[in-house]
Amino acid sequence: MKVLICGGGCAGPSLAFWLSRSGHDVTIVERLPNLRASGAQIDLRGQGIEVVRRMGLLEKVREKRVNEAGVEFVDRNGSVIAGVMANTSGQGAQSLTSEYEIMRGDLVNILYGATKDNVKYIFGTAVESFEQDDEKVTIHFSNGQTDTFDILVGADGQGSRIRKAILPPDAPDPCHRLGVHAAYWIVPRDETDSNMRKSYLSPGRRWIMRRTHNSTETQAYFIVRDDSPEVSSLHRAPIDTQKGFWKQRFSDAGWQSKRFIDGMDTASNFYSHEAIQVYLDEWYKNRVVLLGDAAYCLSFFSGMGTTGALIGAYILAGEINKSPNDPTQAFVSYQKQMTPFVEGARSIVPTMVKLSLLDSQWAINLLLFVFKLITRLRILELATKFSTDEKGDFKMPDYSDA
Repeated sequence: MKVLICGGGCAGPSLAFWLSRSGHDVTIVERLPNLRASGAQIDLRGQGIEVVRRMGLLEKVREKRVNEAGVEFVDRNGSVIAGVMANTSGQGAQSLTSEYEIMRGDLVNILYGATKDNVKYIFGTAVESFEQDDEKVTIHFSNGQTDTFDILVGADGQGSRIRKAILPPDAPDPCHRLGVHAAYWIVPRDETDSNMRKSYLSPGRRWIMRRTHNSTETQAYFIVRDDSPEVSSLHRAPIDTQKGFWKQRFSDAGWQSKRFIDGMDTASNFYSHEAIQVYLDEWYKNRVVLLGDAAYCLSFFSGMGTTGALIGAYILAGEINKSPNDPTQAFVSYQKQMTPFVEGARSIVPTMVKLSLLDSQWAINLLLFVFKLITRLRILELATKFSTDEKGDFKMPDYSDA
């Protein structure tokens, strides 16, 4: 089939990998002028690692891994309260740090390298509009061109324009806002940075993280819990306005907040966004289907966004190959196969939000005491080694015969 994928992040090229390998004619259209090879540190977990292994790309991912040894929770002065190391045993579940931490840009480049010879990429162009019937989807591009495809895939993120186009005008907003906002940027590495991720909880529902991914750079993260509509609209404001909000909100947060605020001024890769979850009754309409965050955004609190994108791409391609003459049946089966994973990964988020972003210092102290006790008794370490990294009862389907 002739397939158009809208979005050149992780989900779109992953789907293109599987479809092009099966002989389909695949085009990826990306509105940015070049590859979306930026972004912060992400990780692969559970079945996401298995998908990459089936793609034959696990060794390439290993070569680009970030050497993050574990996570340490620190107090206002930077003293370590508790910590947990990554599970590198090759058995059991990943801990708070995955064995497969990688910069988003590196993973995007790996996927691009694996698909560029068999997939057509069109940069600097967007899907302006489209119409569909029982036989085809007619696409009108922002460059004025028009073409027809058998299938259109919206892999264009949590703010998906493809999703908006297939929903009825009176449909409820599928984006469930968690009241959580995050910003991240890169600052110069200094002598206090190491390959241990540092995590600091501050009163006022604030959280600061620091992750170091190479010998010269460090990632800074500010996370805050705020339900106000004003903060939700912040991420559409000019960059200077966004930075002003984060500076003001974290000016008295403690630990290395001043260092990170100072580094914000010269950071060219600053990014601010809201944590949402996407809930849809159906991830498709006729010959148009959604993938990854466009269909079932889990939010960054789940830690499973990239893994969910990779699994979804694998399943969607497998179901398309099983029902090449009936896209609707393929899409129905794709959603049915994928839903248990999505529900399992999404369900942990409300608890994570409540535990991570606390109002008072005494609540933070209590949480850290419990976590310190758990780590001292090696409960978390043993739990990861002797448990499965699969979510709930979800099992990866096998499409080797499709």
